[in-house]
Amino acid sequence: MSNPPTPESPRDSESEVSADRTVPVETPAAPGLSRRGLLALGGGVGLAVGAVAGGITGIAVTKNNSSSAAELEYSFYGEHQSGIITPAQDRMHFAAFDMRDDATRDDLISLLQDWSYATSRMMMGLDVSAKGAFRGGPYLPPEDTGEASGLGPSGLTITFGFGRSLFRSDDGTDRFGLAAQLPEDFTDLPTMVNDFIQPARSGGDLCVQACSNDPQVAVHAIRNLTRIAFGRAQLKWSQLGFGRTSSTSTAQDTPRNLFGQKDGTNNLKAEEPDRLTENVWITDGPAWSHGGSYLVARRIAMTIEVWDGVQLQEQDRVLGRDKESGAPLSGGTEFTAPDFAATDDGGKLLIDIRSHVARTHPENNDGIAMLRRGYNYVDGNDDTGRLDAGLFFIAFVNQPDRFAAVHTNMARDDMFVEYLKTTSSSVFVVPGGIGESEYVGQSLFEA
Repeated sequence: MSNPPTPESPRDSESEVSADRTVPVETPAAPGLSRRGLLALGGGVGLAVGAVAGGITGIAVTKNNSSSAAELEYSFYGEHQSGIITPAQDRMHFAAFDMRDDATRDDLISLLQDWSYATSRMMMGLDVSAKGAFRGGPYLPPEDTGEASGLGPSGLTITFGFGRSLFRSDDGTDRFGLAAQLPEDFTDLPTMVNDFIQPARSGGDLCVQACSNDPQVAVHAIRNLTRIAFGRAQLKWSQLGFGRTSSTSTAQDTPRNLFGQKDGTNNLKAEEPDRLTENVWITDGPAWSHGGSYLVARRIAMTIEVWDGVQLQEQDRVLGRDKESGAPLSGGTEFTAPDFAATDDGGKLLIDIRSHVARTHPENNDGIAMLRRGYNYVDGNDDTGRLDAGLFFIAFVNQPDRFAAVHTNMARDDMFVEYLKTTSSSVFVVPGGIGESEYVGQSLFEA
């Protein structure tokens, strides 16, 4: 994969220089932070949508040729949104928003414009606006909260998605004139075994996935996008995550989840474009959705204390892999393909057909694969003194039904389900990538 082109200088605006970057500050003729959004920030000047020239999403752009974690930078622009095939970062802040009941189509468009502009800056390690946290004057609230100042881009990616309710509300209302553009493939997930779904922490009109190698940078992104949304949308629910539970690049090692197991060994990788086209990128349905994907987010509570009391050989049997090496119990190394027909000397299958790897492997699911991008979470403890902890599971697929098929197969017989309880479930359609001077989802509103 080649390096992206060097960002161009702004064509018609004042500019702010950061390291070796030239970034637009103001372009009065272009849409930007709306007056309503600026009032929420305490400002009073328009800001431009669009920032720098694009590049291939998921490829790092480093400032001053630095390779430090703080200076790692990804482009907001490209064929696909960042934060999907981008090498998975270590920290995540996920948030879902609902538009206000009195919000109009123009409010929704202006919000996406404002979010796009702010995101293009934050992904470069800049404040959400030129005035930022410190230059707005002593008698106005700062336009940026400032807690990420000096931390650099830190590999920040921000991914936006649209919920079904944005196209048609539960009562059938077409609030924003988008019902005709609802993809036929955008279906709800069926109720699964061990689903204890809490509506207050599921769904939403919009979602934002902020990933970074610095937790404060990810939190800063969601915090400031929430401020910008004031008067148009409000935060419905959010989730913090740490310790990625999958690798999305062959350059990354396989991480471990809170059960101590290597997680996502068989995950799709950025270096597999054909498999991504087959399983992740949307190519059918409305043209505005092409190049996008469906984001499935499920908060899966793990019975940590119960699992910790299970014998090691039983843990291996339940997962179908060796806990230390990650190798399938049929033999080989971590990345050896499982042999589900292999038996021991007594004729017993080496990998139990009810094991997690057997129930979820593409070989046993008509070849269906998905790009996993989940994170561990620990939200304190419950009222019994047990850890409120588990996996915030995120997967990208080109049809929700394909995810549902794998999960149904898993839920039917998978021994692993005994140790899991899903408390949140959501599906969002992620629009394709953003071009220069465009805002996220622009083609949807122009369809």
